[in-house]
Amino acid sequence: MNVCMAITNDGLIDTRWGRAQRVAIADVQGGAVSGWQEFDVGWHALHDSATESSRHARVARFLRDHDVEAVVAHHMGHDMHQMLERLHLRVRLGAGGDAREAAIAAAQ
Repeated sequence: MNVCMAITNDGLIDTRWGRAQRVAIADVQGGAVSGWQEFDVGWHALHDSATESSRHARVARFLRDHDVEAVVAHHMGHDMHQMLERLHLRVRLGAGGDAREAAIAAAQ
């Protein structure tokens, strides 16, 4: 299962999902991370310069392009949450701490 989360430079869950600078996609198989990719998405810089629908479309496109099945976040806005659910993604909120551990927990 591909799990996406906003991360800090030290591998922790970043509290800013919709304003993330960097995200990771973990491939979780058999209760362990079997693959890990990090991407500088720059959503933080683009957040206030675009409409909500274009921001959401950018996030949705990224998630689809990377075959993401679940999103782990500390929190996110109601509209973002609804958009992810419309994409049939598993959404796990309230995450914090180590991003790899959060990805494993979300895949269970």
